[in-house]
Amino acid sequence: MQASRLSQSAALLLLTIAGANVSARSVDEQIKRVTSTLTQTVVIKGAPVKYHTLADSMAKYKVPGVSIAVVHDGKLVWAQGFGVKTAGSKDAVTPNTLFQAASISKPVSATAMLSLVQQGKLSLDAPVNTFLKTWQLPDNEFTKTEPVTLRRLVSHSAGLNVHGFPGYVSGAKLPNVQQILDGKPPANTKAVRVEMTPGSTWKYSGGGTTIMQLAMVDTTGETFPALMQRLVLGPIGMQHSAYEQPLSKAKQALAATGHDDEGKRIPGRWHTYPELAAAGLWTTPTDLTKWAIEVTEARSGKSTKILSQKMATEMLTEQKASSGLGPMVGDSGDAKYFQHGGSNEGYRCFVAYFPALGRGAVVMSNGEGGSLIYRQILSSLAKEYHWPGYETREIEPIALTPSTVEQLLGAYPLPPMSPTDKPPTLFITQENGKLMIEAAKYLSKTEIVLLANDELIALENGFQLKLVRDQDGRIAHLDFNSMKLVKKSR
Repeated sequence: MQASRLSQSAALLLLTIAGANVSARSVDEQIKRVTSTLTQTVVIKGAPVKYHTLADSMAKYKVPGVSIAVVHDGKLVWAQGFGVKTAGSKDAVTPNTLFQAASISKPVSATAMLSLVQQGKLSLDAPVNTFLKTWQLPDNEFTKTEPVTLRRLVSHSAGLNVHGFPGYVSGAKLPNVQQILDGKPPANTKAVRVEMTPGSTWKYSGGGTTIMQLAMVDTTGETFPALMQRLVLGPIGMQHSAYEQPLSKAKQALAATGHDDEGKRIPGRWHTYPELAAAGLWTTPTDLTKWAIEVTEARSGKSTKILSQKMATEMLTEQKASSGLGPMVGDSGDAKYFQHGGSNEGYRCFVAYFPALGRGAVVMSNGEGGSLIYRQILSSLAKEYHWPGYETREIEPIALTPSTVEQLLGAYPLPPMSPTDKPPTLFITQENGKLMIEAAKYLSKTEIVLLANDELIALENGFQLKLVRDQDGRIAHLDFNSMKLVKKSR
């Protein structure tokens, strides 16, 4: 009898081991399919599909390292690093390698802000100046009838300027938050001010997130890194994450070096971002999946570690355009999702998550070509794990008339990131009968085609522009995310 029980136990053990091996093989096969069947994110209907590998894309776009974490059925199923932390080194990227989260810092910061709201320490709809003690946002003609509130700040509808921040080179003197908000030296960006009626329209503003940061600090009396650790990072076990700017020496060995669009190392390895809430989080893809899962668990009423069900639901509810209270939100059929991208000097990253499906991923990279790569990875993940809305897009371009080509060709100045930066320019040219688009440092040269709805779309990366015509049908300007691009006169 005893021998029989031992035999049964041994058999169960062998079955468990075999099952684990099958599971491991299955995950390895999934990773192989995801990383070996990448395509352009936009393809022409009927054209042959061309596949390439992740390594091919990394080499093409000069990105030394990529890290991916994937969630399926509400659980992390795999996390893996590819390439190296620094170009030319043998120091491999691992799942624990730190990357700058860039603007993904914003929705994570917003989670802490919403925690303070549900504690009654902040209010989403009171004037934000109510909570500011060390600095005040100046009122002007735009704030006479509508206030700037935390709800509007976090959903990019407060009517503020200062889209983003370029960071500070290694060794540069860093401004405090009040200097950043007033645009005073050593700050390298303009003063954050109201430029349109709050609540009237959507306009992305990292400056607004910085005001949110100060409101949180002034209200609690805590430093922002300590506040984030107490309210978010600690409770959900984001043990490899910190709002540290500059990064401590102890963590520098774990961090991936940032690289420019040519694959060259950023001097000093990376820029420093004192705008912590907007751009200051160092983290890993695995830690960011913990945040996405926690927000989802709160929304479904299964967790209250950070947010109540009511607050998490409001966080993922569209406020203005596609902004929730922190994340960008949307839906594809019956499947709602939240997402956010990040672009700091030398780093590109993205998080996408479907709460009802329990599926999503985080992709982080240490090169400015990473935005082209993560789009391809997300499309490949969508195919493998059946995500709606992220699949490779099939399009049917229409023929460009000579008149349309003539109107489009030229240079389109873009707003500068900072007063010290040379304003970038978007160029539309024609090569071998194809329309090409390029913006040095921001957009590699790629073919762009016209669709019947007057949308221009880049085949390689899905970059989109909208043609805006005058009453005579001629192209007046191009629209990019509510940004008006006017062709420079010759």
